[in-house]
Amino acid sequence: MKIAPRPLPRVPGREPLSPPAPGEAPHVWLVRAPEVDVPAERLGVLDARELETVRGFRSAADRRTYAAVHVALREVLGVYLGGNPRDVPLVRRPCPQCGEAHGRPAVEGDPVHFSLSHSDGLGLLAFAASPVGVDVERLPTPETVAEVAPMLHPREVEELAALSPADRPPAFARTWARKEAYLKGLGTGLGRGLALDYVGSAEPCGARLPDWRIADVPVDPTHAGAVAVRT
Repeated sequence: MKIAPRPLPRVPGREPLSPPAPGEAPHVWLVRAPEVDVPAERLGVLDARELETVRGFRSAADRRTYAAVHVALREVLGVYLGGNPRDVPLVRRPCPQCGEAHGRPAVEGDPVHFSLSHSDGLGLLAFAASPVGVDVERLPTPETVAEVAPMLHPREVEELAALSPADRPPAFARTWARKEAYLKGLGTGLGRGLALDYVGSAEPCGARLPDWRIADVPVDPTHAGAVAVRT
């Protein structure tokens, strides 16, 4: 299954938006950071921690990508919730594994669930009525595939090994995006073993995980994207 991302408006909020209803597919928005203008007044929606993160990037491209995606997240949440983007109360849920406050990011009270991801100038934002995770990944080098693929689920390792060298990077990127979207939705992130859950590498996505649905998100030929939502 695939979910086509929506192109993010240059300035979200000019048209009313309703958050996803229970049972509705996640809303997924695509942010192309080089096309997003983030002047100082738009940066003002970020909190102190986010602004500190923006200032901490050495790369101007990374700084722009982080700012564009996080500003877009707050602006869309502001539209969904009918309030000032800066006033959206963002919190961290406890990690399901250790209980520390580094689990899924959330809006206090859970009026809508969200996830975000960015890679190499592209960002994905996902919103749903239940816990959701999203990921976007640039296609890796063959060397990265060779190094990381053995850590995946045994069936995924076999699938990747059976492919030609040219087909492995896109298949690995699909697998990784699906897996990380699911783990972000769970709230564990990469703290959960990569070999525990089978999400598969083939198209279309045929992963069957208890209480979760995973879909590929087409982005562009150099990236893979995926979204996972709790059913």
